[in-house]
Amino acid sequence: MNPTGKAKNAAELAKPLADKVALVTGGTRGIGKAIAQKLASLGAGVSICGRDEERLLRTAREFARDGVRVHAQKADVSRNSDVTALLQATEKKLGPISILVNNAGIGMFGPVHEKSEEDWDRVMNTNLKSVFLVTCAVAPGMIARKSGDIINISSLAGKNTFAGGALYCASKWGLQGLTGCMAEDLRGSGIRVSAICPGSVATEFSGRGPKDPSKVLTAEDVAHAVAMVVTQGPQSFISEVDLRPVGKPGAK
Repeated sequence: MNPTGKAKNAAELAKPLADKVALVTGGTRGIGKAIAQKLASLGAGVSICGRDEERLLRTAREFARDGVRVHAQKADVSRNSDVTALLQATEKKLGPISILVNNAGIGMFGPVHEKSEEDWDRVMNTNLKSVFLVTCAVAPGMIARKSGDIINISSLAGKNTFAGGALYCASKWGLQGLTGCMAEDLRGSGIRVSAICPGSVATEFSGRGPKDPSKVLTAEDVAHAVAMVVTQGPQSFISEVDLRPVGKPGAK
């Protein structure tokens, strides 16, 4: 093989997602931003959305300076009209979406009897309804192309309970069920649906108190798991990844 061929093959190996477009909801900070950066480093064009327009534009400029094909749009992904506009603008600028990462989420903690109906709606709409809406918007195109990856960022709280976690756990337990059913509905169309379930992550996310950085995950750990899922061989799919820190939180 000539040197030109070798260089081309090396480039292809370094950028396995060069022909892909990824939509990452909640992609302006924390886990979402790390995921978008990781997918971009593997060659994908990325579309990010968020509710904070200033942060969104700042993140988009940062990505563009690094040579990333990027689209950034203010959107509330719990609103169908915002989702439709986001999908149309993304595909117009970058092309068909081949990777969807449903990452947008919030945490709200405390005794269940102290929470309001508004609290319930806010958590469920952001953590669960948004996944339904964005998936319903993106899936038809993936079905037509008979390929695609959908990754839902869930949590180990979707499998465990703890005091003060009622709203958050309910949303993530629901997301676990939704993800499993989505996987069965779409696998016949060549679409792989996976859940990433991290434990505690050191981010700006509204958690339950200060975290020892040596005993929690980083946003980049979650991004690595997403990259693993989307670069696996074409004949298989990783349905779920449980991600824990090596150092156990709370241990002395």
